[in-house]
Formats: sequence, C-alpha cells, structure tokens
Amino acid sequence: MPRFKSEGFSEAEHFIVLYNMIPCNTLYSEMKGRNASDQETGDKWEVQLRKGCLELAILAALWDGQLYGLEILRRLESDSDLIVSEGTIYPLLSRLKALGLVRSEWVESDAGHPRKYYALTPAGKQRSREMAEMWSRFSSGMSRLLAPLAKEK
Repeated sequence: MPRFKSEGFSEAEHFIVLYNMIPCNTLYSEMKGRNASDQETGDKWEVQLRKGCLELAILAALWDGQLYGLEILRRLESDSDLIVSEGTIYPLLSRLKALGLVRSEWVESDAGHPRKYYALTPAGKQRSREMAEMWSRFSSGMSRLLAPLAKEK
C-alpha cells in the first residue's frame, strides 16, 4: 500500500482518493442463464457504480452556478439518469461542504419558505476539474477494454 504522506498527500486527500475509487464487483462464474441471484448481483454492481460516480455528478451539476437541493436532484435525473433520494443527496452535500468543496446559503423564496442553495467553492471547482480528468482517463480506458464486447452483439 502506498504511503500517501510520503507522496505529498494529506490525510484528507488520501480519504478523497480512496472514497472516489469506484467499487467493482466481478462475477467469476459463467452467466449462462440469469437467475434471481445473478440479477441481484448485477443490480448491486450497478448501484455501487452509480454511488462511485455520485460525488462527481453533484460537483458537475453545480458547475454553472448555485442550485438548491431539489434542483440538484432534478439536474442529476435529467442530465445523467441518476435518480437520487433526498436522504442520499443532503448528507453528501454536507460532507462536500465539510471538505470545503461547496458552500451553502439560505435564500428567501417566492414560494414562501427559504431554500438552501449550494455552490462550488474555488477548491470545489479545482476538485471537479481533477475528478473530471480522472473520469475521462478511466472511462476512455474502459471503453477501449469493452470495445470487443460491443462488436460481439
């Protein structure tokens, strides 16, 4: 295991790197017929894949400006097909705020009640760029690796 401190990473950066790794469950058995257990395993893999992408998706949703929680949920669903519950998004936003990647402010609303708006901090914009670059490298590598599978259709 790498010694992150000796490589210039702080403990917080070490945590971010480990947290952002996309978990991947691999099926080693042949999947001739998909029974209920196989379907469940596939579903769990997809859930883990989506969870691994969620932090980047939230930061990307905030790239163009501030949004309140429900707007973030709608943007994720409309732009990426990520359907996220409020019980998932708000703890993530709190964690991103604690890391200094987003800021929040209460704004009075025409609807009668104030809304909490979230926006990227300069550190959040930088982290978004870094994560997007990592994602581009990762996804292009996976696309190359998966290309033969697409030809088999």
